[in-house]
Formats: sequence, structure tokens, C-alpha cells
Amino acid sequence: MIPPAEEIPTSFKDVRYIRIGSSKVKLKKYPKREVQLFRILSGREETIVNKASEYQDLTFHKLFGYYGSKGIVLKERTFVKNLKLKTASGEYNLLAQLLSDDSHVPLRVSIFQGKTKASPLLSVREFGNNCLLYSLDGLLQYGEVLNIIQADEENRIVERKDVPLFDQAAFREAVINAVLHNNWVSLNEPMISVFSDRMEILSRGPLPPSQTKEGFYSGESVPVNEKLSEIFLQLHISEKSGRGVPTIVERYGKEAIDFRENSIVVTIPFNWIHQEQENDADRKNIKPSLSRPPLNPRRKAILLEMKQNPYISKPELAEKMGISVQAITKNISFLRANGYLTRVGKTRGYWKTID
Repeated sequence: MIPPAEEIPTSFKDVRYIRIGSSKVKLKKYPKREVQLFRILSGREETIVNKASEYQDLTFHKLFGYYGSKGIVLKERTFVKNLKLKTASGEYNLLAQLLSDDSHVPLRVSIFQGKTKASPLLSVREFGNNCLLYSLDGLLQYGEVLNIIQADEENRIVERKDVPLFDQAAFREAVINAVLHNNWVSLNEPMISVFSDRMEILSRGPLPPSQTKEGFYSGESVPVNEKLSEIFLQLHISEKSGRGVPTIVERYGKEAIDFRENSIVVTIPFNWIHQEQENDADRKNIKPSLSRPPLNPRRKAILLEMKQNPYISKPELAEKMGISVQAITKNISFLRANGYLTRVGKTRGYWKTID
């Protein structure tokens, strides 16, 4: 009988082993992981369960509501213990903070006009100051807004083909993984950056010591935040099937995942189908950026709305801006004449802002 590891890693005949993927190997061959194991078992490794929250006046009304929406009833007397929301010393931990009514952690989506962060920042959307579960739901719903459905009428016979900007399933898996496996102990949240040609979803922290890249790509999940992972499974936010990363790899290849020193980044490219179909009149009117006149706040706001929703109509813009359709038409004419904006297609076309 081999007892479970409690304070130090358990050995068999004075030899310690560790599982790497599906193989059992001697722990001494992996000194960094050996150090990590000793730190975890000795309680010196900080986790979202053993690290106390800076905030102790936490409430959990929204957590009860979220569980209820999934058909699960939390018991007032036992939910703190069952979900492990307190440290051994009786303080609320970081997991409790994340699941509380105010996590004090925002999930941000930053939208840039061009292909780098040096280009103008068009907008920042925050899903935060809320229970993490609701913030995640809001972020996933916003992804559906960003995923523009394009009308592909090339070689059309009867019905046009609707083409999404990106694969929604891959986006969902990337976002859930980023939130679930983020290094929350550092109190740095995942970061989502949207560019003109792609989206980058960054999760803080490297691969866990017991994980390999091969295991990662094949879907062998090693939870970074074990209790949070159990909660996601219980609420059917994630699955035990381990299909998240394989879904991303199948759609975009292994090159879509970049392992950095202190983060993992998933890049989802955009599938624009009309990029080269600008009107001839607009091509002739595009002016070099250095010669373009500066924009007033109203015209900047119009461009931002068009960037976020290229299919927006003039009446919709007028309603959002609180001005007349005639005023919208006049401002659009200025933007097109000075190289800020072009129209792709005609009746069923869309607006394309120009960096």
C-alpha cells in the first residue's frame, strides 16, 4: 500500500516517480518539477485556494443566482466549505474573490484600428466588477457580436453563402481556457486584443510543471486552478473531454498557439472575404495618412461605430449618434473624401475604415 503524498512526494522503494503525459518517469530527471512538488506539498506554493483575498467583505448573491440558472441549488450553510472559498486560517481566498459579487477583476477587450498596438486604440470593452462567471458569459456573448457574418455572393446560384469572420467554437474554447488556466495568483487577468486582421487571447502564466506541449496539444488537461476547474465542470462551462485545444489546433493549426515565458497566446485570424473589393471611386479618393485632415469627436465616434459594426446603416448610426440621417450622410462623405473610410460592395456591402 502506497500512502498519498501529504508533506513530501511519496516514494516507492526509495524512488520517486512522476507522470509525464501517459508515461511514468523518475522524478529526479526533472529537478524543476521536483522543486515545484515540494513547494506545493509544503504549502509554500500559492494557489487561489490558499492565498487570502485582499477583500474580506465579500457577498455571493450572484453566485447563487448563476448556480440556480443551471438548476443547481447552493446551500447557504455549506457552500463556502464545499467550494473551498476560505483558507485554512478562515479568511476568504482568491477563489472566493473571483466568484463574489464584485471580483475586482475586469476582463477587457481592446480593439485597435490597425495590425499592431501602435495603431490607434478604438475602444476598450470591460466585463468586470462582477462575479467571474457572469463576466465570462458577457465576454463570450461579445465574441458573437464581433464575429461579423459576411455575405459571400461569389458564384451565387440561388442563395448567398454566409461566412463568419472567425470560428466561433475555437474562440469560445480559447476564451474559456484563458480564464480557467490563468495565473490568478498574480492578480493579472487574461487579455484580449482585437486587430484589423486577427484576435489575440492571452492567458497569464506558462504551462504547469506537470504538463508537456505534446499533452497540451492532444487535450490532456492539467488544471492550473484545480478547484475553479471543478466548478466549471459542475456548471458545464467546460468539459472533461479535453477537446478545447484540439478544436483550436484543428481549425487554425499549432502555430496559432504561442508559448511565451510568462503567458500563452492564442491567435485567431480573421477571414475577411471582401478585402480587395473596394469601389473604384474610393480607391481614387484615398489620401496618404499624413495629408488627411484631423477628425472632430463626432467623426471619430462614427468611425468607431463602423469599425465595431461594418454593416451598420445610416439610420442606425443617426439613432446612436443622436443626429439626423442628413448629418450622418454629410460626415460619411467627408470621411470617404479624405481617405478615412471606404465602401465595400453596394446594397449588401459594408464599411471599411482605413488606417
